[in-house]
Amino acid sequence: MADSPSALQCQVPDFSAPMTNDKTFQLSDFVGKNVVIYFYPKDNTPGCTTESMAFRDLYDSFQQANTEIFGLSRDSLRSHEGFKSKLGLPFELISDPDETVCNLFDVMKMKSMYGKQHRGVERSTFVIDGSGKLVKEWREVKVAGHVDEVLEFVSANQ
Repeated sequence: MADSPSALQCQVPDFSAPMTNDKTFQLSDFVGKNVVIYFYPKDNTPGCTTESMAFRDLYDSFQQANTEIFGLSRDSLRSHEGFKSKLGLPFELISDPDETVCNLFDVMKMKSMYGKQHRGVERSTFVIDGSGKLVKEWREVKVAGHVDEVLEFVSANQ
């Protein structure tokens, strides 16, 4: 493992990043809790909206499973604040415009849209346990049913 936590059971390097509500995400602040970080391409797009609302709707169940939720995209904090407010998200969104965290988790991929290639965030979700180890990852996520699967995993692995 280089600096990327792509291998399960590896220790995720402590990192910080700006997030909504003028807060700063710091992984080491969540020792003893599971952390779910879902990476998504862009605020206010259909799949990202659906996924975020699913995490919102199951937020209390994640809390009961000792799990904090964070969404992350390359959008600005201003965009995130509007998206969070519009959807009534009870969790914070991490802004990563310089792709530092995206690169740490290796989610930047070449994608194709309307026949053109572009670099973008591959929809992915990671579960980090209370000791800072990566214990589960989903890549190339399809939104339908995904959040239920994440909740099932964290509930079974408390």
